[in-house]
Amino acid sequence: MLNKIIKRSQRKTAKSDVDLAVVTRCRSSSRIADSDVVVNHKSLGSAPPELFQQQKSDSESVPLGAIENLPRFRDVLAMERLGLFRKKVKICCNMCDFSDDMKMVREKEIKRQTLVELVDFIHSGSEKITELDQNEMIQMISLNIFRCLPPSSYENAGSENLDPDEEEPYFVPTWPHMQLVYELLLRYVVSSYTDTKIAKRYIDNSFVLKLLDLFDSEDPREREYLKTILHRIYGRFMIRRPFIRKTINNIFYRFIYETGRHNGIGELLEILGSIINGFALPMKEEHRLFLVRALIPLHKPKPLAVYHQHLSYCIKQFVEKDFKLADTVIMGLLKYWPVTNCQKEVLFLGELEEVLEATQPREFQLCMVPLFTKISRSISSPNFQVAERALFLWNSEHIVDLILQNRNVIMLIIFDSLERNIHYHWNTSVLSLTVNVRKLMSDMDPELFDECQRQYTKNLVKFSNLKELREVLWQRISAAAVTGFPEDKVP
Repeated sequence: MLNKIIKRSQRKTAKSDVDLAVVTRCRSSSRIADSDVVVNHKSLGSAPPELFQQQKSDSESVPLGAIENLPRFRDVLAMERLGLFRKKVKICCNMCDFSDDMKMVREKEIKRQTLVELVDFIHSGSEKITELDQNEMIQMISLNIFRCLPPSSYENAGSENLDPDEEEPYFVPTWPHMQLVYELLLRYVVSSYTDTKIAKRYIDNSFVLKLLDLFDSEDPREREYLKTILHRIYGRFMIRRPFIRKTINNIFYRFIYETGRHNGIGELLEILGSIINGFALPMKEEHRLFLVRALIPLHKPKPLAVYHQHLSYCIKQFVEKDFKLADTVIMGLLKYWPVTNCQKEVLFLGELEEVLEATQPREFQLCMVPLFTKISRSISSPNFQVAERALFLWNSEHIVDLILQNRNVIMLIIFDSLERNIHYHWNTSVLSLTVNVRKLMSDMDPELFDECQRQYTKNLVKFSNLKELREVLWQRISAAAVTGFPEDKVP
């Protein structure tokens, strides 16, 4: 009996020792996690093992809360500056709590001042930092900017009809530090002292992918920095260019066909505008497919108005680079032409004018029939903004010249809409513009215009006769319904 009691007490002791060890490890790991573990975006995958090794070494050398005020670079000897640089980088690996303004006030100010000094140090290029120092700096930058983005406001509301543009943007609370980290990265990328052969080992595809994921941030200040940095990376690191284009392409696909929501489409299109401007001729098939499969379908999503200006510029760049793409672009616009959204139709008409300005006669003839069939409907639209924007096309000399060369086809298509506007449209501004366009078409070819006028009159008479016949038939049906059918006529 005594032996059983002794054995039972030994098992309890062993179990308590194991529990204590587990708790100790959990507490230790939680301290490391609180200080240095990066929470990556869910679509990014795991970070490289080298990053975690560096995080572990940083957490051991500079534990959380041990942010000390180091001397400035100008106050130490030149031979000690690189060592001081490493210490400052390690200090900046510590994350501060911005949920409470009164918490960690001293640590926040020390880290801010340290980041300012790092930015000035990289910008001045007074000391050439080693490859190891560059690696530590990029890891510090990754710790500070790469994170899991919070849900957008429309996701929190759980409503598909909520317009994210009408909500106030979410501003990153850690921006006082994050802005300086982005500035440090920008200075590092653009610095003439940065060796791209070495830097490309750390500005790799994984790093670029994480940067691109951050474009979905709601903070416009962050997206502006990301736009500038990515553009500079694209310019300096030629080896990253295909990957950047492919990743942007995938972001557009996900936005068009899956989510319909993304905060950084405008900034990405702004980057692409300058990229497309640098495309060499003859244009690669990859770029043509990008136009057809990504840029043109971007006219489909509901929040088009947010990024339409940048999208229109990219489309125009393609047409100016290769005028043979004008037919493809115009037919693509007609494919996604809005039916019930008048504001979106006004945007389409404005973009169409820019494309037609760069269109050559041969490409114009390939698409003019479906094009002016759509324009004819817009001219007679009851919405005065749509009708005005369609009639404004005749203010362009190049478009008028294209119409003049193909007046035998175009006048037959649009004449009925012009006449209906003159007789029936309610808006005086649209009526005045219609009269001007009608006069312009008449001066182009008076004989053809008179022929269209006669044909229009015949159609009116024919339509009037059909209307009278339809009324007579309805009267017969009404009378038959009242009196009833004869028994011998009942089917």
